[in-house]
Amino acid sequence: MGTLPQLIEEDIARIDAALKELLKLADATAALLIDKGGFLVASQGEEGTMDFTTIGALASGAFLANQTIAGLVNEENFNSIYQQGEVTSMFCCNVDEPCLLVVIFPSKTGVGIVRFYADQAVKILAAQIAAAAERAPGCGVDLSVLNLADPQEVFRRKG
Repeated sequence: MGTLPQLIEEDIARIDAALKELLKLADATAALLIDKGGFLVASQGEEGTMDFTTIGALASGAFLANQTIAGLVNEENFNSIYQQGEVTSMFCCNVDEPCLLVVIFPSKTGVGIVRFYADQAVKILAAQIAAAAERAPGCGVDLSVLNLADPQEVFRRKG
């Protein structure tokens, strides 16, 4: 798992705009950018009806389980997963080393259209994350090692 670069307000605004555009074009319910540890980085959509934090954690686990399966069947990489339900479906794909994109959409919407627009969003998201990494090399954070009981360490000035 890679480290998430330090994101500033401009990064989040561009990420949010890409997620909103994806929602509109793909007729999706929600779009989440998560790190591979399952932590929510950004989200757009009908948050009131879903627990994005839990969805992010579980989607990350499902994606990483599929990566393990890929190795077991001599496939180098499965870069996406698709869960189809009767009412709601989910598509999850790799953005870059630290992040995944999760799209939740009505099952009546074809996965092909979601995949098409998700691929476009992935390019924008990956470019923004790369720009953030270039702006502050080595200043990223692995969200999985944070002590959520004492987040003060995150906000301390680095020497």
